[in-house]
Amino acid sequence: MLNRLETQSPDALLALIKLHAADPRPDKIDLGVGVYRTGQGDTPVFASIKAAEQKLVDTQNSKSYLGPEGDTGFVAALVPYVFGEDRSRFGHIAGMQTPGGTGAVRLAAALVQKAGLERLHMGTPSWPNHAQIFGDIALEFVPFEHANADGTANLDAVLSAIRNAGPNDGVLLHGCCHNPTGVDYTADQWEAIGDAIAETGIFPIIDTAYQGLGHGLEEDAAGLHSVLAKVPEAFICYSCDKNFGMYRDRVGAFYIMAKDEDVLDKAFSNANALARASWSMPPDHGGAAVRLILEDDALTQMWLDELETMRTRMRQVRDRLAAAGQTGGVDLTPLGTQNGLFSVLPVSKEQVAQLRDDHGIYMAGSGRLNIAGLTMDNIDKFIAAVAEVTG
Repeated sequence: MLNRLETQSPDALLALIKLHAADPRPDKIDLGVGVYRTGQGDTPVFASIKAAEQKLVDTQNSKSYLGPEGDTGFVAALVPYVFGEDRSRFGHIAGMQTPGGTGAVRLAAALVQKAGLERLHMGTPSWPNHAQIFGDIALEFVPFEHANADGTANLDAVLSAIRNAGPNDGVLLHGCCHNPTGVDYTADQWEAIGDAIAETGIFPIIDTAYQGLGHGLEEDAAGLHSVLAKVPEAFICYSCDKNFGMYRDRVGAFYIMAKDEDVLDKAFSNANALARASWSMPPDHGGAAVRLILEDDALTQMWLDELETMRTRMRQVRDRLAAAGQTGGVDLTPLGTQNGLFSVLPVSKEQVAQLRDDHGIYMAGSGRLNIAGLTMDNIDKFIAAVAEVTG
């Protein structure tokens, strides 16, 4: 039986991790792994999370099942941050906890497919796992170019995809801090996208994995709110793995927004059934810790301060890169207006290999770099290496 399987290619990023670990050079730079790092190169546990986990140790009196919806208090506590204080304008909202943002995306894809969606339009490049998830359930996805060569969003491409979509089509959008390009839509562009979705009836799925890492919690949700105010229904996939630093705990949420309450109830019952068949019940620990933070004003402020520190550091790195301007054959200026952990350099695979071999700089073959892998101690080396390789 198992001989019928075909060997799958190893994940390129995991291979990159091994190469970096084996490199003996003391000044090597890891720009591949998609996690936040401090100016000292660490990925620490948030102090707010440690405090919440201590509360769990002291007060949690059971590890009994919670059900396929997970920690409903966690899901409810996130709602004001995801949807804002004035969420009544969006209609009705229901949500459930998922194993990370990945679980939320998988659930969204399975649910729209069950509802009859035939094709999903998606800007590329995108998070690689998006395509893997859709391919695994045989959901056809149609790519369009997300970004222009000058590092801005390609509004014409997304509007064309939406306006030329079929009656059973959907569109996947990144809520903020686009992975991997860092290129987000402007407020006016989000308005135009929302209008186009409302006019055509295409179904929107909005993946929000980095809220708070761009310009602030409220600012990073503005595009999502702009679309939700215009459409009759939507799915929102949410991750706490980045903005709470809980990567290995897999903390996510899936929300359904519908103007019609009966439609919402029907969709939510199907989401519950799919979740039950997929993972039965999500892991509780991380969601419980986030809930305890958001239920406690002091812990909430501690978390907000930590999030601001992350955001400020990444903005400083981006500003320094942008100030370098034209560096060899690459213009680093657009990186200053982009957001979040990632950006993509217009370099070839050969140049990426040269950066690795000659300078100990490790990044994905696509040119995607993790901005948080750069510090004030190594950023000048990076800029000089880019100039040498691309000049």
